[in-house]
Parts: sequence; C-alpha cells; structure tokens
Amino acid sequence: MRKLLRHWPLTLAALLAVCCGVCVWRLWAVSNCLPSQKAAQRWQGTGERSFAQGSCYMPPTFNMKLDEIYKFRNDMAQKLKGASYDVEREKGLYSDAWSTSGTVKVANGRRSGEVQVFAVGGNFFAFHPLRLVSGSYLTPNDVMDDRVLLDRETAWLLFGASDVAGLSFSLEGIPMVAAGVYEHEQDAFSRAATGDTRRIYMHYSAFQRLYAGDSKLTQDVINNILAVSCYELVTAEPVKGFAYSSVTDKFPYKAGNNENILVNTYRFELPQLYRLLKNRMQRSMRTGSWVYPYWENAARAAEDRASLWLLGAALTGALPAGLVFYWVIRSLVRGKKKLQDDVLPDATAKGREFFREQSRRRWEKKHPGEY
Repeated sequence: MRKLLRHWPLTLAALLAVCCGVCVWRLWAVSNCLPSQKAAQRWQGTGERSFAQGSCYMPPTFNMKLDEIYKFRNDMAQKLKGASYDVEREKGLYSDAWSTSGTVKVANGRRSGEVQVFAVGGNFFAFHPLRLVSGSYLTPNDVMDDRVLLDRETAWLLFGASDVAGLSFSLEGIPMVAAGVYEHEQDAFSRAATGDTRRIYMHYSAFQRLYAGDSKLTQDVINNILAVSCYELVTAEPVKGFAYSSVTDKFPYKAGNNENILVNTYRFELPQLYRLLKNRMQRSMRTGSWVYPYWENAARAAEDRASLWLLGAALTGALPAGLVFYWVIRSLVRGKKKLQDDVLPDATAKGREFFREQSRRRWEKKHPGEY
C-alpha cells in the first residue's frame, strides 16, 4: 500500500487507463447495437464496393406519393450512371423502402385490441431485420398484399400462440392473413423508444385500401394518414458524401438546412459524435413538424449515449496519455544526455584512435625501415 501511495500518479494513471478502456468498449458496443443503422454494411457484404445508408423524414402535410418515390429512384439511377456505374447491367447498386404509421383495431372472434401499425413498402426488412419467431417477412414480391407481420404480443392477443403463419384475422374489419411473428428489439434504446406498444407491419398498398372511399373522413385527412413519413435507401458510394449530396439534390422534400435528411452510415463516427457534443443544446431543440419513427428515436438516443462515452474516454484517457507522452519525452532527453555525456565522447575517442592507427599503418607501408 505504501508503495502504491508513493507512486500515486502511476496508480491513478493505471486506473484511469482502465476506465478509458471501458469507455471505448461501451462506445463501440453502443455504436453497433442497432441493426437498423447497419443496412449499408449488410448490403455490401464481402464485396469491395462501398455503400451508404440514408434516411429522409417528412411531415404528414407533405403528402408524399409513390409516384414521387419512383421518380426519385430514377433520379438516383441517373446520379449513379453519372458516377460511371452501369445501372442497366449491375444489380444491387440501389435499394429503398418507405413507411408510415398509424393505429388500427385487430380482431379474431371475441379477441380484439388496438395496435400500432407500420405500413411499409420496398425492401423494408432489409433495413430492419427483426428477429422472426415464425413465418416470414413481407416482401415486394408477395402476390397478395393481405399478409401482416405480427409481434409476439399481438399474436398471443389474437390466437394465444406464436406459430400462427397462415391464420386469418381481421384488421379494421378487413380479412388479413398472418405472415409470421417477430420479436421486438431487445436493446435498451429501442425498448425505451417503443415502451409496451404492440406493433404490426402490413403492406402500404393494403393500408391505402383501409381508407379508400371512407366517407367519414375528408380527403385531406386521408392524405395525411397515408402520407409516407420515412424513406430509406442504400446506394453505392464511389466517394464519401456522394449519397448525401445526391439525396439533398434530388429528394422532393427538404426542411431547413436539410435537417430531415441524414446518412446513417457515418452517424457513429468520431467526428460526428464530436460535433454532436458541441451542438447538444441545438440538438435538443427541434422545430420540425414531423414525428420520428421509433428506430430513429432509438438511434438518436444511442448517438447521445455514444457521445457521452466518447467524452468519458477523452477525459479518462487524458492523464494516462499525458504521462506516456511525458515518459517518452523524458526518456528522449535522458537518452540524449547519456548520448552526449557517455556514448559520444567514448565513440569519438575510439574513432580518433582508429584513424590515427590507420594513418600510422599507411605511413609505415610507404616508408618501410624508417622507424
């Protein structure tokens, strides 16, 4: 104990180094805990081509239609073509998904309840790989759009079981079929963003039919309900920033300083987290008229936590890094002094003796017998 107290700076530095290591590990864990933010890495797989994932959020008043999404797809294809990609032959250069949410009533006989519904289109589950308990995801290739993916809680509410793929129930009085059952995300951020809400997923086209011709609602209200609120994409990125510049250039809705458009791929990089730390006050003040889906709220919470772990790593790593720097400089100074005081004089003397000996031998060789 006395030895530790005698060398307390080193002891403190060692403890802080351990704390710094914990902060770095937690920073890494938080940055990689959300599959919804890693679509670009999954899409890239083992290939060498780089990809980036982006998200765009809109308010219900914008009333974004599918025709605008298809036009934006074509615009992005032209952007990729301008970047020397062969969009006609190369597959997998671009993928997208869109979604909106609402509340609906589900029923099966006497069993019924209200649940949150996400109406989705495109390759939605490539961006959100929920863990399936049974059945399968919804896909763009489904022949019928009456398939619905239930969470475990809704499956038990309606059927009292979780292996219910193919069973029928009603959604707002319209017959539907269970495509499968999934389990909610287990990370702390998603749980905090969703609470105990039951969630189901259905095709966007089927969601549109729920309100088609509803005389109780005005057309403006129907448009707001059906408006796409989130558009997600994965695109090839020849250079960093290509995805963001292309989307901000061509996407039909832009809010403020493009605050509704973000690149998920880079949001947990150290420069981004540092900027978040600098702008925490502005980050807390949002003036947009849209509501983020739960996965974006979870990602923003994870960003905040990751930035705090980065701050912790910087603070706890400062003293150990400073001591290491001091030790290196001190060693260099001592080494220089030892070099000047001990090594160089001895080496200089030996060098002079060597040259004198060589000079004497050359003279003896030229003047044999004269010594």
